[in-house]
Amino acid sequence: MFTMKRIAEFLFEVGMLKKTPRTGFQFLGSGRESVASHSFRTAVIGFALAKEEKGADQLKVVLMCLFHDLPEARTGDHNYVNKRYVEVNEEAALKDQVKGIPWGNEIVELADEFLKGESLEARLARDADQLDLILELKEHFDIGNNYAQDWLHFAEKRLVTPTAQKMAKEILQTDWTDWWFDKKTDWWVNGPNNQNKG
Repeated sequence: MFTMKRIAEFLFEVGMLKKTPRTGFQFLGSGRESVASHSFRTAVIGFALAKEEKGADQLKVVLMCLFHDLPEARTGDHNYVNKRYVEVNEEAALKDQVKGIPWGNEIVELADEFLKGESLEARLARDADQLDLILELKEHFDIGNNYAQDWLHFAEKRLVTPTAQKMAKEILQTDWTDWWFDKKTDWWVNGPNNQNKG
C-alpha cells in the first residue's frame, strides 16, 4: 500500500509541471507555455523522429522526451540567462522525486541517457526538445516577433541528427497556420456549404 501512496504522490508532483512556466519567453518578449505542454509536444515530436529513423527504439525516445524536464517540478525552469548564474542539481531532484517508486530507477536511467546524448535515442530525444522550441519560435516569428529569427538560428544549429535537421528545414519553410488555413479555397468567402467543387 505504501508503494501506491508514493505513486499517487509522484503523480501529484508531475501535475506541478502544468503550473511551471517555461521562462525563456520573458526574454523573447512574447508567448508563454508550461513545462508540461512543452514535454507533451516534445514526446510527439520524438515519436515522429523515431518513426523516421531506422533502428530507433521508439518507446525509449518517447519516454526520454516525456521525462526530460521532470526535475523542473522541483527546480523550476531555468533558461540560458538563469543558467549563467544559478546552478541547479536536477540529478538530485530527480532521484528524490522517484525515491520509493518501484520503477523510479528506470526514469533515472532514461534521464541519464538523455543528458549524456550518446545513444541514437538520446540524440533523437534531444533533437525533439529543440524542434519543439523551433516550432514555437517559428509561430512567434510568423506573427511578427522578429527576435524569434535570431533564436531560430541558434536552435537549428543545436540539432545533431539528419532526420531532425530535415524536419527543421521543413518547419522553417511552413507557415504556422498552414495546417488549417487553406488560402487556396473560397471557403473563407462562401462558407463550408458553398465551396467551389470544381
